[in-house]
Parts: sequence; structure tokens; C-alpha cells
Amino acid sequence: MKKVSLPRHDIVIDKDVEIPVRDGVRLKADVYRPRRGGTVPAIINTGAYQKDKLWVPPADLEEKPNPYMNWETVNPLWWVPRGYAAVRVDSRGSGKSPGQTDPFSLQEAIDFHDSIEWAARQSWCNGRVGTNGISYFAMTQWLVANLRPPSLKAMIPWEGAADMYRDFAYHGGIFCFGFVSNWYNNHMAHHLLGRREQASPDAFSKHWLWEYMRNNLDSDHYYSRQARWDELTVPFYSAGNWSGMGLHLRGNTEAYMRARTPHRKLRIQAGTHYHPFYAEEARQDQLRFFDYWLKGVDNGIMEEPPVKLLIRTGGHKNYKWRSEQEWPLARTRWTEFYLQPAPRKRRGNSAEGTLTTTAPRARGSLAYSASAVTKAGVASASWTSTALAGSLPRLGVSFETEPMREDLEVTGPVVLTLWVSSTTDDMDVFATIRNIDADGNDVWEVGQQQQPVPVAKGWLRASHRKLDPELSLPFRPYHAHNERQWLKRNQPVRLDVEIWPTCMVFRKGHRLRLDIQPRDGVGSAPYTHYSADYNNGENTIYTGGSMASLLLLPVIPKR
Repeated sequence: MKKVSLPRHDIVIDKDVEIPVRDGVRLKADVYRPRRGGTVPAIINTGAYQKDKLWVPPADLEEKPNPYMNWETVNPLWWVPRGYAAVRVDSRGSGKSPGQTDPFSLQEAIDFHDSIEWAARQSWCNGRVGTNGISYFAMTQWLVANLRPPSLKAMIPWEGAADMYRDFAYHGGIFCFGFVSNWYNNHMAHHLLGRREQASPDAFSKHWLWEYMRNNLDSDHYYSRQARWDELTVPFYSAGNWSGMGLHLRGNTEAYMRARTPHRKLRIQAGTHYHPFYAEEARQDQLRFFDYWLKGVDNGIMEEPPVKLLIRTGGHKNYKWRSEQEWPLARTRWTEFYLQPAPRKRRGNSAEGTLTTTAPRARGSLAYSASAVTKAGVASASWTSTALAGSLPRLGVSFETEPMREDLEVTGPVVLTLWVSSTTDDMDVFATIRNIDADGNDVWEVGQQQQPVPVAKGWLRASHRKLDPELSLPFRPYHAHNERQWLKRNQPVRLDVEIWPTCMVFRKGHRLRLDIQPRDGVGSAPYTHYSADYNNGENTIYTGGSMASLLLLPVIPKR
């Protein structure tokens, strides 16, 4: 039996406690703690989701509704009886805390630092503080870790972006308009129009969206909004989600690969944002990690394999956990699948090209329109002509493998190398990997927002193709995003597109399909992007010979 803290404490609640931070502002927090039994560790989170906003979870969540449930945070009724205090802080300018709201800023990180140290000084705390939470409450963990609060002893950033340029706002240099703008405006509405106490007249008054669009290269504006891996020394349990392409997954895998601390673990699950976090199996992992680092319980968790992966087999069912010793997996067979035009179209198949492990000797090419004509004219002219789903015909080109002769597991980062040209001065590449069954139908996965999603996605704006040579790896290109390299008309260039990590067992008889499009493809919502007004010419993909375009896949051999 693995050692874990057992439930034995009653709960006491301190509402609207004031936390003084260094500039004199007093943030508001709720503290859920054991009524008696000595000092305990604190689990703290800070964010703009309003600590008093009740979350009623779905009926199939393993933790059941109660009056203290709050979106994406730990459930006090589970943690407090096991000897932990749960501290929820309304970040500056949100909920009941005064000030101006500025999510993922240096100010928010400083406030988080001071809140951690405040918690550690309380009479009920043993001086050890951990952070735990999903999404926003994971993103802020990476950023406060840059400041090294002395009392922060362990972190569980659960599905959290860590680079507000690459993971959150600009995927491959393309602005994630759909999510970023809707997310910010939605929470502004919750504060200004929803049911709440109007505690701060400055809530969400900052020109936050304008600042993100204005700073569209990776500049000093993002320095404090990015995890600095070489400075991250606190032990952490990084939990990602295969369906988290477009927001969180990249942060969790980058953390495991690049963080300075040797005390780290990686877990990647599947499905929604919230079901895995509240599952009993996941809570036991979280509890054992915190018991070890915050209570000194020798439960052996750090001697176990550091990587835990949920292996997907298609369709969100019959998945199994597998332990690994490293990430990416050492036994990976990096396999090149070359793009080439199809000699002829198969009946009922819309793919213009094939994917094959044999490098084509002859040079080939495929051209496609970067725009589409609707009743309103050229689609890039106005938002109203592209806003409605189905207003545009299929764009771009697709490539497919032959049916799999046996099951093929792909687990790890993916790279798409393309030789391209355009009739315009820039072009956007939206790459989507899909799982096509024997009947020609998509096998969908469950996304973080319960939406159907494909296997994997990647993005790159051609003018952002410059690589950082120090951080780029053969299996994961790292783009500098610090200058634009404009295209010259019809002049080919090489693009190395980072496709976010994935895991899929393509079953015997299934095909792997690659879509390359000038706009968001299937399964993109809500992480959709701004379609720039230069997307109105013709793009060309080159194949074979000295301009071989290829998909580098992490094929995992059977044990």
C-alpha cells in the first residue's frame, strides 16, 4: 500500500482574508484549513476567475458538487481533511481584490510571490507552500517560479502554457485571435456585467488585447510572461494533455525537457481540461507528490519512472497508462514521411498527395489558393465574410499514407519540413494531422473543451521562419520570432514547422492524413487564428530532389 495522507481533519473557512503585498495593496483571499491538528502545508493559487464564483461540475466528474467548488482549483473538501490548507487569492483587479487587472504580468507574479510568503508565515502553516491548479492557475505557477519565492517547495502546473508568446498568443507567429480575444472579453464581462460585488472599478481596464497585438514579435514585452527554464529550481509535477494543442501542452513538455531542477515529473493525459484533474487516480498522484515535498513522507514517488503517458488508440476509449524513463522516448525511431503529389486521385478521396517513407527523386509541386471567394468577394477582405462556419470551401492540400499494414504508434514531438513559395510577400501554414479509419472517416478525440479534435496541429507564418540555433533540436524547431523575413515572389524557402507533441496508435487499415492549409483546419475551435489580409494569392509546396518536403514522425517500436 502506497503511503498517502488519509482524511481525518475537520474544515474551517476564513473568508475575505486580506493579504498585504509589497506596494501596499491588500489582496482578498479565502483560506480553507483544518480546524485543529497542528500546522499544515498550504496549497495556493491566484487568478482572475473570482474565488467566490461557484463552479457546478458536470455529473460525470469524479468529485461531486459542493458549495466550495471553484473552477480549475483544488477541492477543499478533499484536500483539507488530508492535512492541507487551500488558499484562493483573487489576483489584483479581479474578484474582490483592488487594482488594475493584468493577467500573466510581472505584477501578478510579484503579488503571487508575496502571497506565497504570506501563507508560509501564518500560524496554521508549517512554512511549506505548494501550488496546484489548471490552466490560468498553472500558467501563473511558471511565472512566479521565475521569482523563486523561498517558501515555494513544490508545484503541480496542470495543463499550463508557459510562454505567453509561443504557447498562448502567437502560434508560429500567427495571432490566436479566437481564444485570446474571447477569453479576455469573456472575463471582463463576468466582472463588469455579471453577478459580483463591484470591488474594483479598474477591473480589466488595461489595453491588454491591444498590447498583445501591438507586440507581435517576441520582444522584452514578453520577458516576464515566459518561464525561464534555466532558473527553475523548484520540484514540479508537470501535467499535460494530448488534446491541449493550441494552448497548454507545449508548456508542460518544454518544462520537462529544459527546466534546471532534477526533481521533475511529466504526465500527459487526454480528454477535457477538468475530468483528469479531479479523477481519483490523478488526485492520488498529486497527493503523493505533495506529501513527499511538503510533508516529508517517504512514499517512493520520486524513485518511480519520471514520465507517465496515456497511450491513445483512437476514439477516446480503451486508453492505457504507460511509464517511461525520459521524454522524448529514447527508443524512438525518427521516421521521415515524404510529401509528393498523388499520381491519381482515389475515388472518394480528396487528398492531393501521398506520404511515403521513400524519398522521391523527381522534383514535384502542388499549388493552392491562399484565399477563397464567397458571396462577399475575396474572403480576406472582411471579418463578416469568414466568420460563419462553412462560409469557405476547403482550402489547401492534403497528403495521406497508404492504409497501415499493422498498428503504428506515434508518440512525441513532430516536425513538418516544407519547401514553399508564394505570389505574395508572406504565407501562413496551418498543419493538421488526422486519423482516418478504413471507411474514410475521421477518428476524433475529445478536446479540452469537450469539442472533437484531430491528432495534432502546428502553425508557422513564413516570415517567422528564422530559427534559434541554440534552442532548436532535430525533433523540435525553436523559432526566434524576433524579426520578419519577407518572401520574394515565387522564390522557394524552407520552413520548419513545429507540430506540438502527440500520441496516437494508428490502427491497422487506418491512414495518417496531413492537411496543409492557409487558414485554420478541422478541429481548430476555439483556438482559431487571425487570417491576415495578404492571404489572397497562390502558394506552392515543392517535393522531391533537393526540395524534399517531409513529415518527421516519432515512431515507437513495439516492446
